[in-house]
Amino acid sequence: MSKVTKIPTHFRLLTSLRALGPYLREPQSEEGFYLFDCLGVCVNDKKSPEEREFWGWWLELEQQENQFAARYRIGKYNNQGEWIEGALPKNAVADVNRIQNSFHQSLVEMLKEEYAIEVTLHKESVEFV
Repeated sequence: MSKVTKIPTHFRLLTSLRALGPYLREPQSEEGFYLFDCLGVCVNDKKSPEEREFWGWWLELEQQENQFAARYRIGKYNNQGEWIEGALPKNAVADVNRIQNSFHQSLVEMLKEEYAIEVTLHKESVEFV
């Protein structure tokens, strides 16, 4: 018996994307565009929680016809709640890349299995291993 692929409406996609973990920024997402981020490594855990900053990544997932283009960025999430794009310090690279790779693999597998949608890296995406 063949698997029936669901029609990828915005609300079905949101439900599936939420299930991937705490990464989806639903209020900043809209039909055809989904924003994710990950606060991977604390810059200074001696600061109070409201003053902490993090090294990590964010993803702009944009629908382009029958596929999605993934534009990953890396940098620092500051205590004003904004991402600042930039290189990661050496001590944060391995953890941030591990989390990013795991998420990307789950995202690609879910979209392919549930909706038969491919994910490609956007030409402006940072490369990761």
